[in-house]
Amino acid sequence: MRRTVLLLVVLMIGFAVFRVQEAKAMDPVTIAILAPIAIKAAKIAAPYVLRGLKSGGTHLLKMGKDVLEILYLPLGVVRCTLLAPFGQFGPGVKNVIQGGIAPFKLALDAVLLPISFFGVDFG
Repeated sequence: MRRTVLLLVVLMIGFAVFRVQEAKAMDPVTIAILAPIAIKAAKIAAPYVLRGLKSGGTHLLKMGKDVLEILYLPLGVVRCTLLAPFGQFGPGVKNVIQGGIAPFKLALDAVLLPISFFGVDFG
């Protein structure tokens, strides 16, 4: 308890002393000089940026599939309990296992998401 309060006081003093620098506007002449250079750089980088966005977008779709797979867990529980007399115990166990693994797959995909925006494919 004492350490926590001491750490909190030190952090508050640190944030009070070291303030964030305020943004300062550039003069219009500098902006006019740098604008053509920025446009050329954007044209050169555009294919790479679009490729990275495409790769990240497909990874996001994969994460959405993992989110939907989490719903296999309650489906499997229902199939194992209520529908077991009708021969649904085996598929229910399979759904429970799939639904139990899905949150871990989602967490792994969330960790790998920033890397996928660089075009690295994880399968």
